[in-house]
Amino acid sequence: MAEAAEGIDAAGVAAWLGERVDDLDPPLSFAAIEGGRSNLTYRVTDAAGRSFILRRPPLSGVLESAHDMGREHRIISALEGTDVPVPRTIGFEPDETVTGAPFYAMEFVEGPVIRDAAAAREHLDADARRAVAFALVDTLVALHAVDPDDVGLGDLARKEDYIARQLKRWHGQYHKARSRDLPAIDEVHGRLVSSIPDQGRAAIVHGDYRLDNVIVSPRGELRAVLDWELCTLGDPMADLGLLMVYWSEPGDDLVPLQSAPTIVDGFPTRRELAERYAERSGRDIGELDYYVAFGLWKLAVILEGVYGRYRSGAYGDVPESVWGPFGDIVLRLLEQASEAMSGTGR
Repeated sequence: MAEAAEGIDAAGVAAWLGERVDDLDPPLSFAAIEGGRSNLTYRVTDAAGRSFILRRPPLSGVLESAHDMGREHRIISALEGTDVPVPRTIGFEPDETVTGAPFYAMEFVEGPVIRDAAAAREHLDADARRAVAFALVDTLVALHAVDPDDVGLGDLARKEDYIARQLKRWHGQYHKARSRDLPAIDEVHGRLVSSIPDQGRAAIVHGDYRLDNVIVSPRGELRAVLDWELCTLGDPMADLGLLMVYWSEPGDDLVPLQSAPTIVDGFPTRRELAERYAERSGRDIGELDYYVAFGLWKLAVILEGVYGRYRSGAYGDVPESVWGPFGDIVLRLLEQASEAMSGTGR
């Protein structure tokens, strides 16, 4: 008998995988993988020790048009065979009767995910930390070099006006679920809207590109890019700007991830990463401060949503130390976004 997990119909998934995976050896076990902020991820292991990954939407609170499993599966499948490392997909199932929601499965990729400073120290030495940082940048360059039309993703989204669309979307999300008045969100939004840089040729944009969304090797190789939930077509500089936001350095006043892995000795600076991206991609990064400001503002809006749900009791009885600090982090992100905009002269 398969070992179940919340959100999984063990028998239904076992039968589904058995039709698609040669020599699957039941029973299966299911273990939820923590770390993601939205869609649910499970490691599925058969009796022979072979592992797979299953992704499905949250158990409740699904927003309209969000958590599109078929879309995620399509993106990862399209990138197989490119220079962007992704897990090999097994299949997508739209029928909710199998396990209560649409889902897709892919092969399990071995290796740690570096989510915090402790993981960086445990899994990577100083040389590997530097290597994985540059591999992260080189993979981002490779992603932005993929022509969406060549891999069948040309109709994934509108190609033009990416930043304008993002500003409208996230500003609307804030006002739709607002739990407190934050004038700075509107103020920075107005400044961002009034000075959007020219986009140039559209690329595949990951949308949440950072170190803890990839699987690495102990030698600092990048084995797979994960979490394509926010992927779309648009301005590639937005990915670089957000990477800068998440790439904390020792001595930073604000660390958005609270325990950022990149503060550990061996990781290069934000400037080194930006210069490598410019060199390898051939792109002009002269407007990078704008995209950093946009990334700070967008992250503030997302975390404000998390904080609002915490205040409403949506996360149940959890210690204030888990979600409570987000309230202050949002304010500080908005301050930094305003400062970054001032640095652009806007």
